[in-house]
Amino acid sequence: MMGTLAAVLAGKKIPTPQDSYRADVMGDIENVAGVLKITRIGVTYHLKIPHEKAEEAREAFSTYLKRCPAAQSVIGCIRIEDDLVIEEIS
Repeated sequence: MMGTLAAVLAGKKIPTPQDSYRADVMGDIENVAGVLKITRIGVTYHLKIPHEKAEEAREAFSTYLKRCPAAQSVIGCIRIEDDLVIEEIS
């Protein structure tokens, strides 16, 4: 998912070097009818970008899941919650 978002951002000329782009990922594993099952994946992306690129980054974020093979493979059985935190730099 992180790679897909980076690719969509790159298409908008927003670079994602390691010191400006990261993700915090958490998940829930629950006992469902006696079987341990991943039920939720939560991802918070952190992106440092110039102020003038913030709206384009939000637009990319709003569409990337539709293009993500990993997300599309599990979205029907695992709830995906994502968020984008933008730190605007000058």
